[in-house]
Amino acid sequence: MTPRRIAVVTTSRADYGLLSGLMRAVERDPALRLQVVAAGSHLSKAFGATAREIEADGFRIAARVPTAPSSDSPMAAAVALGSGVKAFARALARLKPDIMVVLGDRLELLAACSAAVALRIPIAHVHGGESSEGVLDEQVRHAVTKLAHLHFAAAEPYRRRLIRMGEDPRRVFNFGAPGLESLKELEPLTPEDLSRRLRFDLSMPFAVVTVHPDSLSSGAGRTLRAVLAALDRRRLRSVLTFAGADAGGRALNRILARYAAARPGRAVAVASLGQRAYLSLLGLAAVVVGNSSSGVIEAPSLRKPTVNVGPRQDGRLRAPSVIDCAADAAAVSAALGRALSPAFHARCRGANPYGTGRVSARIAGALKAVKLDGLLVKRFHDGR
Repeated sequence: MTPRRIAVVTTSRADYGLLSGLMRAVERDPALRLQVVAAGSHLSKAFGATAREIEADGFRIAARVPTAPSSDSPMAAAVALGSGVKAFARALARLKPDIMVVLGDRLELLAACSAAVALRIPIAHVHGGESSEGVLDEQVRHAVTKLAHLHFAAAEPYRRRLIRMGEDPRRVFNFGAPGLESLKELEPLTPEDLSRRLRFDLSMPFAVVTVHPDSLSSGAGRTLRAVLAALDRRRLRSVLTFAGADAGGRALNRILARYAAARPGRAVAVASLGQRAYLSLLGLAAVVVGNSSSGVIEAPSLRKPTVNVGPRQDGRLRAPSVIDCAADAAAVSAALGRALSPAFHARCRGANPYGTGRVSARIAGALKAVKLDGLLVKRFHDGR
């Protein structure tokens, strides 16, 4: 019997960290054949050229699809989206997958899914049904939902939302967030190994800081400056990770690099850590700061407090360990003070609404078991 071809599209270090467990589960199953499609910032030197991390983990990249914008402007993002449809179409036509898997809400997914729809390739979407009201990703995620044929939600409220959006309940599953599985299986790097890699002393308390552009507003620079000013007020040491390849990301990364260069020994900026190093770093941090989804989804399972700044994650489920605050230096500083207090750390033991792990094998099982005949037919479900 010919193995079922599963094309997994990864566009950044962030979604690769969440998809790598599924990629391994597919690769291990003799009834499935993995096809890795690397796109977006994976192929961009400006954002760390992280395709090499995929290969370092032992995966073979079946197709490379350049989709990163040439600059920070919305026009560049729109042009990259248009050229991305053509590039994905060529790659998918060559690979001929039986199912294409995408995760989340990156703009590049519109290119991948548009090409797949035209080529009559069924789409499986991970992390649908969520809400992140402060960014363009909100619209992208729900658009991908209506293009997709299988849905793997990360929490029960999101599964129910997908059904309210008209998706067939028989094609909507809640297996939890795949990123939490990586935490259970992680063999963390030692503090000494991480310190050598970063050239930064991790023996004293520090924050992990990630700020991405708020793509529905011009407030990304304001958010980052508020965070950095609060770190200075608190004299809090920090590891600063670069923003992703969104419009405005390059400008934020220049600010991060200048900030770290002016504070040797107190701050370090890194383009990309890779999944193992990043999760190991979260496990050592005193607090997670910024507007990344990892502070909302992964950090709570490590019992780490998160200071979530600005509107980017508005609408997502929250664990008790997440503190929301405005993009204002005084507000961020006050939130940091609360997060670092011994009293608040007791709240970090609460349950994570995104599950407990064991996700990838269940998704791979569903991809193997689903009947391909009729999968492309989408019927609007009017029930609840």
